[in-house]
Order: sequence, then C-alpha cells, then structure tokens
Amino acid sequence: MDLFTSFEEYLIQSKTQIPILGFILNLIFTGALSFVLKKVYIKYGSSLSNRRSFGNNFQIMAMTTMLIITIVKSSLALSLGLVGALSIIRFRAAIKEPEELGYLFIAISIGLGFGANQGSITFLALIIMLSIIILTKNQAKKDNVNNTLNLTIISEKPKGINLEEITKIINKYCSGVIIKRLDESSKILEVSFLVQFENYNKLIQTKENLQKIDKNINITYLDTSQISLN
Repeated sequence: MDLFTSFEEYLIQSKTQIPILGFILNLIFTGALSFVLKKVYIKYGSSLSNRRSFGNNFQIMAMTTMLIITIVKSSLALSLGLVGALSIIRFRAAIKEPEELGYLFIAISIGLGFGANQGSITFLALIIMLSIIILTKNQAKKDNVNNTLNLTIISEKPKGINLEEITKIINKYCSGVIIKRLDESSKILEVSFLVQFENYNKLIQTKENLQKIDKNINITYLDTSQISLN
C-alpha cells in the first residue's frame, strides 16, 4: 500500500514547467515549416488527388503533434493518461498513394522534433529532405519527355471492361506504361496510369479503342502540370 502511495505521489509530483515563450516559438516554427512542406508537396508532388486540399492537413497535424509531445514530456502522469486516451483513436482517412503517407510522416516528424525541443536537428533534417525531394523531382522532369501523361480510366463494371482489356490496349499504343493506382469494386473500376505517347495520333487511337469496348467509359488525360484534356 505504501509502495502504491509513493508511486502515485511520484506521478503527481513529476512535472516540469513548460516555458511559455519557448512553447510559442516552437509552435510558430512548426507551423512555418509545415507550411513550407505543404508548398513543396503542392509543387513537386505527383499524387493525382487534390494536393492543395491534402496539403492543408500538414500544419494541423504537425502543430497538434508538437502540442501532444510537449504535454507528454512535462508529466509522467499525463503521458500515461494520453497513451490510454489516444489508444482509442483510429486513423480512417483513405491514403491511396505512398507519397501522401510519406509527406504525412514528415509533418508528424516536424511536430515531434519541436515538441521534444530538438528544433535545430529537425530544421536541418527537413532542409536536407526537401532539397533531396526537389532535386529528385526536377531530375525526373528532365528525364521525362513532355508527352508523359497521367491517364485515368473509370468504367462501370457491369457494362464495362476489365483491367486486362485496358492494359492490352494501352500497351499497344503507348511507349511507356506504369500503373499508379487501382480501385476496384463490384460496381466500378478506376485505374490510373503514367503513360507516354510518341505522338498525338497514338493518344487518339487509345481513346477510340477503349470506347469501342465501352462507349460510356470515362477517360481523363492529365499532363504533368495537372491540366485536364478530355
């Protein structure tokens, strides 16, 4: 009983004062760096989803993580309570592309770093990571010709076509094909490709042959700057 009482008193008394000025500065830096991360994601990301809308989550996630870590490290009792409270939370957002998950982890890392008062190493690591991302994306743009497009095909399966038929047609007319995303259910098939056409006629032939199989098929072409060509 005495041991339990002593442990309970230890939990209550083991608190550290959070410096208000330091907390505010860390929160500001967290928000600023996650804003920079958002801008890099919008400009250099390759996700087919709305990158601007998805990027708006980075600041909220980073600052919330920073607040939680700051509170957790200030008190052992609070940390144990937060572990129990946060264990009931489940992340249900649909992450369709690995790139989105990677940027979310970077945003969380910013919050973790500043929440643990490791601002310098967090800032340095973020600069290095973003520099590598920008250099890699710029090099990829140089390697890819302007005829590289994102091709999205949506078909109602009871009336439509299957994935094998789609890829057969695309491989016939495209010089390069990479599957980026596949969503398939009993009612609908949605598939996204990164494709290259040698000329405009190949693009038209691909569209016409897909529509021969299913005239109601939805075909969308997106160039690297996300401009839609229907």
